[in-house]
Amino acid sequence: MAVVSPLTRADGVLLKRDDLLHPDIPGNKWRKLKYNLTGEPIVTFGGAYSNHIRAVAAAGREFGFPTGGVIRGEPVRNEVLDFAVACGMRLMFLDRARYRAKASPEVLRLVREEFPGHRVIPEGGSNAEAVRGCMEIGPELAHLGEAVVCCPVGTGGTLAGLAAGLPPGFTAVGFSVLKGGSFLHDEVARLQTEALGHVTPNWRIETGFHFGGYARTTPELSAYIRDFETRHGLRLDHVYTAKMMYGIRALALGPTVVAVITGRV
Repeated sequence: MAVVSPLTRADGVLLKRDDLLHPDIPGNKWRKLKYNLTGEPIVTFGGAYSNHIRAVAAAGREFGFPTGGVIRGEPVRNEVLDFAVACGMRLMFLDRARYRAKASPEVLRLVREEFPGHRVIPEGGSNAEAVRGCMEIGPELAHLGEAVVCCPVGTGGTLAGLAAGLPPGFTAVGFSVLKGGSFLHDEVARLQTEALGHVTPNWRIETGFHFGGYARTTPELSAYIRDFETRHGLRLDHVYTAKMMYGIRALALGPTVVAVITGRV
């Protein structure tokens, strides 16, 4: 899984096209899963439209190991879950109350009973192994000399690894896609401590570009997505990358700015 994503340019920003790493395991999913894939069965968590669930299922199909998905909410069918099942993933649905307690011993016991022998990885795949995978972004940018490197932030794993792997002279800026995302500072620090034993000082999180919260949008953001696509032929997704790119445009971050395109566009 040693692949380097290309750099392109749009609006004066370098785009790190991690979305091109793999057709079914794109972007930060590829990097987060790299060291989580040991050949043993995996069970993980996500919503009914989770890109993480989709990517884990695709990885299981490609590399030949069983996968399980614990899905938030009542049983449903959609393109994401149909794809996961077609890849061989077995699904378990949890009502929203139990799903909120997914890290509790009681819920984890239920999951392990349903998926015996499966290693449990968290929602979004953000753990110490994911941080290790995302650390590999930094060396791929070392030839730039110095830069501000940006990424969207949902669970914190990508930013934790990105910042940890950057060369001297680089800084990382994360753009929270969650309303009330201040808690993500503690989460990124926790993930870095878990993976490295310490917190690096070279990152920060911008919390003012969530446009209403996770997966929400506004007419202003939708217009920006359409305009960007018209000018560059690239449609940014409204959940993650568009919010980051809008934030970069609004802030003066430095002469060399890299935006990591972390998922499907």
